[in-house]
Amino acid sequence: MLIISLAQIQLAFNVSALQVSIGGIVEDFNTSPTSVSTALVVYSLAVAAFVMLGAKLDKMIGSRLMFQGGILVHGVAMGMMALSTTPNRMIQIQGLAGLVAALMVPSLVVLIATHYRGKQQAQALGLLGAAQASAGVLAFLIAGALGTFLSWRYAFGLLVFVAMAIFFLSFRLKHVPRQTGMKIDWNGVLLIASAVTLLSLGFNYLNAWGILVATSNAPFNILGLSPAPIMIVFGIILGQLFFSWSYLRGKKGKPTLIALEVLDTPEERYTTYVLLIIGALGPAINFLIPLYIQIVQGRSSLQTAVAVIPYSLAIFFGTAMIVRLFDRLTPRMIARYAFVTIVVGLIMLAFTVSNDWGTPMVILSLVIVGVAEGSLLTLVFNVLVSASPKELAGDVGALRGTVNNLSTALGTAMVGALAVGILGVLIAGLATNHPSIPPQLLDQVNLDNVNFVSNDQLEAILSETNATPEEVAAAVAINEDARLRALKASFLALAGVAMLAIVPAGGLPNVLPGEMPVDQPQKGAASRKKKARTTA
Repeated sequence: MLIISLAQIQLAFNVSALQVSIGGIVEDFNTSPTSVSTALVVYSLAVAAFVMLGAKLDKMIGSRLMFQGGILVHGVAMGMMALSTTPNRMIQIQGLAGLVAALMVPSLVVLIATHYRGKQQAQALGLLGAAQASAGVLAFLIAGALGTFLSWRYAFGLLVFVAMAIFFLSFRLKHVPRQTGMKIDWNGVLLIASAVTLLSLGFNYLNAWGILVATSNAPFNILGLSPAPIMIVFGIILGQLFFSWSYLRGKKGKPTLIALEVLDTPEERYTTYVLLIIGALGPAINFLIPLYIQIVQGRSSLQTAVAVIPYSLAIFFGTAMIVRLFDRLTPRMIARYAFVTIVVGLIMLAFTVSNDWGTPMVILSLVIVGVAEGSLLTLVFNVLVSASPKELAGDVGALRGTVNNLSTALGTAMVGALAVGILGVLIAGLATNHPSIPPQLLDQVNLDNVNFVSNDQLEAILSETNATPEEVAAAVAINEDARLRALKASFLALAGVAMLAIVPAGGLPNVLPGEMPVDQPQKGAASRKKKARTTA
């Protein structure tokens, strides 16, 4: 389990290190925070688009061999990340890392199903989630310290050596034989990859290209309409076509990209919806926190790490300890209680956050949200794995990878667009009505392209205009007020999403869990009403 956990830590460390290094990357590349957001979206997009293909390749090649090859290539990608010189190169490398992660994610679940059974398996799944959460803590500590005293690049360079260590240790894992006669549904690959790509890009550029009417930043327009919402609509259509296509192929006895039996029951489908929501809420919060501390407050990566440690530790605690409640509370009860807890924590955070991030109430709010978030991540993963036999562990891993990483992309993109959109509206309103800001100054500043900037960056921008010192001071005050209000509104919006999530949480199994049916045969049409569908 140590080897599998280390691999999960390496994959998750990369994402967390990007988030905590946002200030250093922005300064080093002389770019905006949205470049880091785009890199995160591209990584998650690559995983979500190709993890189902990864599950098939995993069966064809063998889980251990896929695990070993993936960890080596991921290490190479991290070395390239440490040496990257431009934002575009950083984004390309994160795309490569995402493709490798898409190949590895299913193998992690298969290796757990191979080595563990019953309650040990539930505990192993909890540890896998805890490993992902611990990577956040380690990234904030290590990447924060290295980014403050040396450079953000050293954190990614460190992963090269971690990859080498995992590779040599991996020979202690059991050999998982490959499955012969496997065929890949390439039409299914094209459909799901296109759907995920359109959805991710559409949400990511919703604010920049326009929610409805195309802005000047849009690469093209269709009868004056923004391409972003059109991409979202077509992404949803292609996603539905993928499932319809897979269903028809399954009825004809042809191979599908993913075994649809993993979504066979209403409980499994509702669990997937819950995974999508909590998978979006976590990255959204993780994006807002470093953005505010480093860009708004101008603090270092190490100070960001210290501020976020309670939140990351709370997620770790929730993922590791919720397993102890599986014999006492049903999955439905746990999910509903957890979402209510998240709503309370986010509302507290929205009303207590100020220019001093480290206040006790802010920390308490983050801890409340983190414990509930970690509990949900372990719960939904365990429900999905427990409802399927070992033969479908790779398909469950692929489903989890697709949903989790698609939700990461959507959560990061949507909260980024939401926060920037609110900021733009606030700044435009406050600046237009401020007595110290003349219309002539507004004409020299592009209010259609507002983004989160520090006070120093704003002063540098205004130095290129004819603004007086009094006007600059007024603009800085407006910027500070708008940034804080935009952050508060974003947290309240996330609380609203968490409140709505209580509805699908009611579709989770409402019985105490049993053991995973590891000895069941492959699911087929005649066995779709599984014995395990009421287990977690």
